[in-house]
Amino acid sequence: MEVLARDHDLVLFGATGFVGELIAGYLANHAPPDLRVGLAGRSRVKLEAVRSRLPAAAQDWALIEADSERPDSLAALAAGTRVLFTTVGPYAKYGLPVVEACARAGTHYGDLTGEVSFVREAIDRWDALARTTGARIVHACGYDSVPSDLAVLLLHQAAEADGAGGLTEVQLVARAKGGFSGGTIESMRGQFDGMRADPVLRSLADDPYSLSPDRTAEPPTRQPSDLGWVGRSEDGQRTAPFIMASANTRIVRRSNALQSWAYGRSLRYSEVMGMGRGPVGAVIAGATALGLRVFGAALALPLTRKLLDRVLPASGEGPSEAARRSGWFHSQVTASTESGRRYRVVAAGPGDPGYAATAVMAGEAALSLALDGDRLPPITGSLTPATALGVVLVERLRSAGHTYEVISLT
Repeated sequence: MEVLARDHDLVLFGATGFVGELIAGYLANHAPPDLRVGLAGRSRVKLEAVRSRLPAAAQDWALIEADSERPDSLAALAAGTRVLFTTVGPYAKYGLPVVEACARAGTHYGDLTGEVSFVREAIDRWDALARTTGARIVHACGYDSVPSDLAVLLLHQAAEADGAGGLTEVQLVARAKGGFSGGTIESMRGQFDGMRADPVLRSLADDPYSLSPDRTAEPPTRQPSDLGWVGRSEDGQRTAPFIMASANTRIVRRSNALQSWAYGRSLRYSEVMGMGRGPVGAVIAGATALGLRVFGAALALPLTRKLLDRVLPASGEGPSEAARRSGWFHSQVTASTESGRRYRVVAAGPGDPGYAATAVMAGEAALSLALDGDRLPPITGSLTPATALGVVLVERLRSAGHTYEVISLT
């Protein structure tokens, strides 16, 4: 059930933030001219400054003052639009009232979170209500976790079309060139603080099925660790742990469960970083694995965190335009099936993955929610990119210059 009498078709909440402005710029260049778009944030002055820097198409967009700490403003914000996309993080700190407002108003919602504990709490609190009101609550609509989630969906569809049976061993090997923003660092700090203070959150982080809609119904399939050391992919690359694996793998497993384990109840899914071949690749992989552990430990401890804060980007800061343009991502996802057939999907695109490429993913996800309702899967509640947007988002991203290539290997 979708209420159509709204002032706006799409509102971007957090438009004055680093990533928010990038997404606003993408929408200004790609939204249809008759789409009623609004920009929301705490400060009208800052919203006006952002709008003034956007292309001409955005100059008549509405500006809406709203604050995550003012529930009345969020209720009005959600009630006034058909789709609300938020970049206001850390999501564990600011996101739950936004999800609640959208679930209550029957407003479709999207975000960029990679915070597993936030997604779990949002599911527990507001999934049932969102299903009742007809809201699609779509988490992880950026580099967390669109390439992973859509790639495994495409692998499943290829295997199903060939009658190859369920997916069994699936591994994503990620390569990318990109940087960090202050907002990403702040989100990581929040997750470390939460796990240090709350044993329930630590247990959640250790559970590979922590985002399952029905934990007791999950298969006993043992899942690979998200934090190993040096490994080797099937094509001979040396690999290291992938910093985003702990979020992406759980989103993919939730997608499987939401579709009644259509991918296969024996699915084992892992993600690693590709570091090259031979002795050089092994050295780089080892250094990366060690560096990630050292960085995580330093960020988790108050004393070493103060030292890192002197060199890490502050909130509102991020890679330069030149750095964003020079970045790229390439995810190679290979699957074995119950029949022995094997498939591969390459998901790739230009631009810094966390910023330039994420602006494309988020922008197209938001546009899909606003424009493609009749083509989307008929499912509501707390969802994932694959279950909420599916091949419609794949098609949009291909048209936007991203690659989603399906290859049969055997």
